[in-house]
Formats: sequence, structure tokens, C-alpha cells
Amino acid sequence: MFRKQFTDVQDAWLLAHAIVDTVREPLVVLDQDLRVVAASQSFYLTFKVEAENTLGKLLYDLGDGQWDIPKLRVLLGKILPEQGAMENYDVEHDFPGIGKRTMLLNARKVFYEKGSHSTILLGIEDVTQKRTLEKEKDDLIRQKEMLLEELEHRVVNSLQIIASIIMLKARAVESEETRRHLEDAHNRVISVATVQKHLHGSAANSTIEMGPYLATLCTALAKSMISDDRLISIKFDGKGGASTRRDAESIGLIVTELVINSVKHAFKDTTKDGAIKVSYDVSGSDWQLAVSDNGSGKPDGVFAQPKTGLGTGVVKALAKQLDAQVVTMSGALGTKVSVTHATFAAA
Repeated sequence: MFRKQFTDVQDAWLLAHAIVDTVREPLVVLDQDLRVVAASQSFYLTFKVEAENTLGKLLYDLGDGQWDIPKLRVLLGKILPEQGAMENYDVEHDFPGIGKRTMLLNARKVFYEKGSHSTILLGIEDVTQKRTLEKEKDDLIRQKEMLLEELEHRVVNSLQIIASIIMLKARAVESEETRRHLEDAHNRVISVATVQKHLHGSAANSTIEMGPYLATLCTALAKSMISDDRLISIKFDGKGGASTRRDAESIGLIVTELVINSVKHAFKDTTKDGAIKVSYDVSGSDWQLAVSDNGSGKPDGVFAQPKTGLGTGVVKALAKQLDAQVVTMSGALGTKVSVTHATFAAA
């Protein structure tokens, strides 16, 4: 159909010339000797050259040799003859009058049915501004990450200082009830600091490997919450899996609250073989967290502490935020609290 419509050579030439001028990006048509047969208006405007100084000229002679670029010679002299086409060939050059430019070159060699000659179409996309904006964006992202890292570091240090001050106050007060409340506050500040410390350096949208993260968290909780005279171990015992940093932060806080609960309520001061186990397993996009102990469980199927306790409220709120369900099983052999999401919960 196209051939029938443009049987006249002059009509076909006019159409081809109109197509070249319509292209918004600079476009040059070269003969097999690399002389300019035609160029788009955008080429003239972008590189500030005139048609009379361009048409019929060897490409490398244009503008006093400004197009005599080594990478362009490689493209037109070696790559294009071998492959017939080339997409997004990156070239950077300093042009007199317009300055340094970064260009993506698209070249295609056109062969004709009659005759042995060929034509080369050379499209030029100026990506200088785009690359500059990308670099500025990358610089801003790196700067933001550095600031966030510094902020997180300071937050962790500040929380640890606050926890130390609270503990000093707890030791100084005479009221047993006040001391207990201050110790609770100390443990929760430490829990937030511990979680933040182990997530420090991870990007907000990064993926966290939960096995190493929870194992490290358990070790830190054991050091900060169990005195030398209490023989209670806290260990990670699960297959692990991956999670987003946001979810990992909430899961870490849940683990900390449940560990605090077990340490406070499940074991006596004389306990010799206390054990708290934390597990985390993944199935597709669903997961299950479990914290169990071998202490003195409660038969009412709730946390070892009262239903209205602060820890219970924190765990339930965090579980709701994660779209998960909390189930507690408690008996003579200890207590197990499971926080389950989606498929795990249905099973």
C-alpha cells in the first residue's frame, strides 16, 4: 500500500524530508561515505549550525571538526557495519559554543533493493540535563541517608542515656511500687533502643533477614534484662525469613515486650533452667512469630501478666498494625504466644 501511494520519486523524497524535520530529537541522514544527506531542524537548532555548512559535508568535518569524536568513529566505522543497528550508544563530548554534552546515539543502516548504496540514520538524544538531574538526585539521596544514619545513631545514644537515668532513679527511690514502675519504664526504653540499634544502617524500604536480626536481639535482651544470679536463657530457634524494615521494627518490639513479660512473670527468682525461645517462620508473604517459655504458665489462656497490662496493650497494638493475630497458650509446662499473619493464622 505504501509503495503504491508513493511511486513518484519526488513525492517519496518530500515525505522522507518531512519525516526528518518532524522528529523532535536531532536526526542526521548520512550516505555510505558518511556525508550529510539531510538533517532535522532540531539538529541545526541544538548544535547551532546552518544547513549550507552541513549538507554534503563529511560528518567529521562539520563545525571545524567538532563531530570528529573517537567513540562516534567506532560506532560508524566498526559497530554499525557489523551489527546494522545500534541503540543508546553513550557519547560524551565538549562542543564549541554549547559546552559539554552527553548524548545517546541511535544508528541504523538502511539497504535498498536496487543499487549497492546504503544510507545511515543517526538519531541523537541529548541527555545532559537528565544525567545532571539524576546525579543531583543521587547526591540528595546519599545526603539524606547520611543524615538519617546520624539521626538514628543519636536517637539510640539518647535512649540509652535516658534508660541509665531511669535506672539510677529506680535504685534511689524507697517505694517498691515506684521502683517497679521505673524498672518497667527502663526496660521499655532499652527495648526501643535495642531494636533501633540492630536496625541501624538499614534503609527504610530495605529487606531485613529476620534470623540474624532476632538472634542478635535475643542476645542483647539477655544481657540487658537478666542479672547474673538468674539462670534464664533467651535464644532464637527458628527458620527465619525476610521482612521489610518497618515490619521488622514492630516484630522486634513485640519480641521485646513478650520477653520482658516472661522474665518478670514466668520465672521465680530461684529458677535454675529457665528458657525463652523465639521463632520466626515465613511462607510466601505470610509469617508467624512465636515466643515461648518453660516457666509457670497460667491456665486462663492470657499473658502471664494481667490482660490490661501495658505489655499486653503494646503487643496487641503492634500486631494490629501488622494485620496479625495474637494467640496465647498457657499451662503447667509454660506459655507460648504466637503472632500470626494471614495464611498462618487461617491454618
